[in-house]
Amino acid sequence: MLLLQAVAMYGFRRQEVVPDHQELQGLARQLGNWTATEDFPIDKETMDVLKADDTVNRNYVNYSARSSANLFVAFFKSQRAGQTPHSPKNCLPGTGWVPTINDIVHLDVPGRGTIEVNRYVIQKGDAKSLVLYWYQSRDRVIASEYKAKAYVVADALRYNRSDTALVRVVMPLVPGQPLENSEKVAADFIRSFYQPLRDRFPS
Repeated sequence: MLLLQAVAMYGFRRQEVVPDHQELQGLARQLGNWTATEDFPIDKETMDVLKADDTVNRNYVNYSARSSANLFVAFFKSQRAGQTPHSPKNCLPGTGWVPTINDIVHLDVPGRGTIEVNRYVIQKGDAKSLVLYWYQSRDRVIASEYKAKAYVVADALRYNRSDTALVRVVMPLVPGQPLENSEKVAADFIRSFYQPLRDRFPS
């Protein structure tokens, strides 16, 4: 135990490698059948709490499917100074949304195969939304908050870096439409942006 503690302390005391990334605002505004319609700047008060180094908060619309989705990404160059992603499971209930479904689903994405993501169905009054989110570090996609934290330590020791990103998709649910239909449309949206977004993260 003492040896492991010494190794961990050494890993976190070294000068960290902070890799460059491409700005998230440069993400394409046309992604397959999805077209960007509006960007939502994040106010200073929220950014002071979030502490992300780069963000994008943008709505996309698929006119043929008559669907819209919000893409939010927060990128953190380092997590050593308390800059860590905030779980939507904690943030959304604080704004009045009540969770009705909370589990993990599997999605197929190009160039990656199958990934695990968190599925979160939330409700406020009569409004319902589907939330899909995950943590992305290097070439890794993680659903579990606990596994994400474990990889922070592993990457700090092995690669001397701790960069990561929170990726979240929110899609309003149409009353009377089966959840499975909305999930298929959301999966199509994720497949459209997965690789272009991955290319903006450090390798």
